[in-house]
Amino acid sequence: MAEATTSGPNSRQTGFTWGHSALEAEFATAGDGTLRLVRLGSSGGTDGTGDTGDAVDPETALPLVELTALGHGSGWSGPRFTGTAFGTRLAYRGHDSGSGSGAVWEWLTVELHDPATGLTAFVELSSPTGLPVLRSRVRLRNEGTQPLVLQSVSSLLLGGLPSPGTLDVHRARNDWLAECRWYTEPLRDTVADIHVDAHQHDSRAALALSGRGSWPTDGHLPMGALTERDGGRTWLWQIESPAGWRWDLGERAHGTYLALNGPTDAEHQWRVRLTPGEEFTTVPAALAVGSGLDDAMGALTSYRRAVRRPHPDLTALPVVFNDYMNTLMGDPTTEKLLPLIDAAADAGAEYFCIDSGWYDDDTEGWWDSVGEWLPSPRRFPDGGLRAVLDRIRERGMVPGLWLEPEVVGVRSPIASALPREAFFQRDGVRLAEQGRHQLDLRHPAARAHLDKTVDRIVGDWGVGYLKLDYNIVVDPGTCAPGDASPGSGLLGHAHAYLDWLSGVLDRYPGLVVENCASGGMRMDGATLAVTQLQSTSDQQDPLRLPPIAAAAPTAVPPEQGAVWAYPQPEYDDDLITFTLGGALLGRVHLSGHLNRMSEHQLGLVRDAVETYKSIRADLARAVPFWPLGLPGWTDEWLALGMRVPDGPSYVSVWRRGGASEVRLPVGHLAGREMVRTEILHPSVPGVGSAIWDRDGDGGALRVSLPRTPTALLIRLDAPPP
Repeated sequence: MAEATTSGPNSRQTGFTWGHSALEAEFATAGDGTLRLVRLGSSGGTDGTGDTGDAVDPETALPLVELTALGHGSGWSGPRFTGTAFGTRLAYRGHDSGSGSGAVWEWLTVELHDPATGLTAFVELSSPTGLPVLRSRVRLRNEGTQPLVLQSVSSLLLGGLPSPGTLDVHRARNDWLAECRWYTEPLRDTVADIHVDAHQHDSRAALALSGRGSWPTDGHLPMGALTERDGGRTWLWQIESPAGWRWDLGERAHGTYLALNGPTDAEHQWRVRLTPGEEFTTVPAALAVGSGLDDAMGALTSYRRAVRRPHPDLTALPVVFNDYMNTLMGDPTTEKLLPLIDAAADAGAEYFCIDSGWYDDDTEGWWDSVGEWLPSPRRFPDGGLRAVLDRIRERGMVPGLWLEPEVVGVRSPIASALPREAFFQRDGVRLAEQGRHQLDLRHPAARAHLDKTVDRIVGDWGVGYLKLDYNIVVDPGTCAPGDASPGSGLLGHAHAYLDWLSGVLDRYPGLVVENCASGGMRMDGATLAVTQLQSTSDQQDPLRLPPIAAAAPTAVPPEQGAVWAYPQPEYDDDLITFTLGGALLGRVHLSGHLNRMSEHQLGLVRDAVETYKSIRADLARAVPFWPLGLPGWTDEWLALGMRVPDGPSYVSVWRRGGASEVRLPVGHLAGREMVRTEILHPSVPGVGSAIWDRDGDGGALRVSLPRTPTALLIRLDAPPP
């Protein structure tokens, strides 16, 4: 572990390093007294994995914090959040460092101060010991005599990266039914070479990406990556915001900079007023460095495990049956559920979740009347919903229910029972979106209403699984009394929602919570750190689901990524096994009319579930890789791998068209003479073959699938090198 020097608040030390065996950060003060991060990479020199190279000149590196406030703008015009007035005024005052509990984390806090306004910034850096991942957030305190209205605050800044001409940038479109669609382009396509030396000025251009509204991952994932075009170093990041976010890339001093922000005034109507003595803390951001995209994705996966709330579900990985997708579609009744419950139990499911519609007793439609969350007597006669929940338990499964806690229909009695201040509002008007009001979880009445609801469902009815959905978008937010802007109100509610959810899990530590927002529209790091599962999509077409399933581990660890497996009695054997196979390297979310299947078809489902149960302990610690690169939406062949430390590797392969054979490089097994391959799924013979091909560039997996659509799950075992 690299030792960081500890200094007091009056120190003017000009440089120091901090980190551990997998990550080292080097800092130096520039001539204006601001501290700069001049190198970030592996400990031990300039040729380590993921290293940025030699330390850059502090005068050309970025300050540790950039922020804008009313009356204190930027040093230039343009779409960038660098070069701010405060950035060059927040002078270094000192730093402290140490190790967290059990030496699992290393931390560093750097104190900066602006004497003109009295603003103090605490840059709080941390890193899990042994992982090349840096986490950063900034805490601001107004130690002056006048209020400050903040308009933007960086969470993490990094300069000194290679020239834009040598880098490719990776982004992920994330749309309803089409999540996790990564695409790549040269950074120079946006940040043109303007011949900086001729102008004596950096380009004002920036490649900027942002997410806004109460669906933080609608449009794009709050992630990105830079890779050197020769296949070398990679910088991969995520912004852990449950509301707005922004990142931008641009050119600085012939190199590239990266700026990661939460919400801003310009793009999210976010402002925060800091009166003397008040504090504000940004959302965290994390940056992983690696020798390639797979390497960095593996490090980020391990980091996500390190920051999330511990829960037994994350190692047990039980199989969930959910009655919604391509099955009951929000129309559950006792008559329809009982045979499904029996079939799901026979197939090996361990949880059974009743999805939307269980509260629907309204002949006008339930969409704009929800919020009371009481079961429908019309749908559940003869013992009501509780009799159905008892049947689930009798068949050895844990019962679950769907809930959309933050919304209240405009026709719901709850809309008038709660005070108007318990809802989102602007200019004194309660907001309505698609016939629904939005609760503001900062208000005690809103929180008490949801606590009462959960205590009834979980405490009284014995439900052990909640699928928490969210199907409206409120943009840009709410302005309750005390909010400086709608964006700050939205971020305040989002943090209050996660605090409420943490309180629920404190009261019911065995409860399993699935996070959903019309599929993957709330697939952010802040929410994933609290919930146990994440819905990855609502895609109903089994032929369009594979690219989502194959790319989901870029956003979600495999043990949290819920992937639908909805085989149907009208499917042939190939489509049944294809549909099931796509979920086996994530969290199996069974659905489909299993009760209408033949015994042969149900046997295919049982075999897939048993295969999953045989490997799920490995998935809880595996890291992903992509033998064919990140999947494209229309790719005919797709592949997702999971590498288990000191254990086997697994590869899922899908063929939707194209040639009948493909060669899959497996980088971490390159050069091995002996790699044993075993097709785990499907269990029926003659579907395809998978052979380790020792010829060529270090060896690869040669897969042959004569029919489409077909999917295989392959296990790879190799002796130690």
